[in-house]
Amino acid sequence: MELRQLIYFDTVVREGGFTRAAQRLHVAQPAISAQIKLLETELGVILLDRSTRPPALTHAGELFRLRVRRILDDVDAARTEMSEISAVVRGALRIGATPVLGPIDLVAVIASFRRRHPGVTLSCRSGLLDPLVASLDDGALDVVIGPEHPGLAENHHIEHLADERFVLALPPHHLLTACARVDLAQARDELFVCLPPGSGMHTLLRETAANSGFEPRIDFVADTPATVRAFVAAGLGIAVMAASTTTGPGPTVTTRDLSDPPRHPAITLITPKHPLTPIIRAFADHLSTPPQSQAPTTRPAKPGAGAPRRA
Repeated sequence: MELRQLIYFDTVVREGGFTRAAQRLHVAQPAISAQIKLLETELGVILLDRSTRPPALTHAGELFRLRVRRILDDVDAARTEMSEISAVVRGALRIGATPVLGPIDLVAVIASFRRRHPGVTLSCRSGLLDPLVASLDDGALDVVIGPEHPGLAENHHIEHLADERFVLALPPHHLLTACARVDLAQARDELFVCLPPGSGMHTLLRETAANSGFEPRIDFVADTPATVRAFVAAGLGIAVMAASTTTGPGPTVTTRDLSDPPRHPAITLITPKHPLTPIIRAFADHLSTPPQSQAPTTRPAKPGAGAPRRA
């Protein structure tokens, strides 16, 4: 049984006859008739009643056509999947990312994606969310990884990646470290360190402080959460920060939960509204893959490799 025989049979049924099937397939009609006859001989059944015009399916033909349709659908799906894989083999992916990404280790993700798809050219740009999304809309970026933002879902695909929360970062031995939980109103007389005006963090700090009845005094403005952490560790102020930015390598700060913390937006993958390209889809799937599954596949050693040679 050959794939072309199944295609010929299915096309005859779909087109309602041998002549129209031959026209559709650009194959001589006798060739189609001969191949279907060979198929019937191999199966030991008659699939088409040729005494009618157009040829009618026999009972065996009806059952066989259901099988054939499933086989051809699977073949089409396999071709589509292989085409997508082929499209990922070569290409480019331009990534934009905000400084706060929760538990996502973007460097490790990009490195493992490159190992899996070495033919893809990767680039990454860091910045605030709004400029990155503007670059996404202009076509200068392919994806953006960053916090969820009101209104984004109207014009973009949004995929949830991770959750994040806010804590109060304090210099070691600060008086507020004696509290198990801090009401932000307790910090009304403190100096604050924050990201620049226009950032989501700057706006959120001012709104949260206003809800607690005061305007925060922001003496130090830093471009990155890592620099905010360094200022806090040096005793130059306190900060409301994403919990993930206060841990890991870096200057030591003490954190305390807030009694009424603002909600931190979820970390998301933001892509254009139009259908995703195979490369973007592969990267999105890779982001959602557990880290232990992203390790490169170890190639089997060549036969005899590492074995002592015979004299």
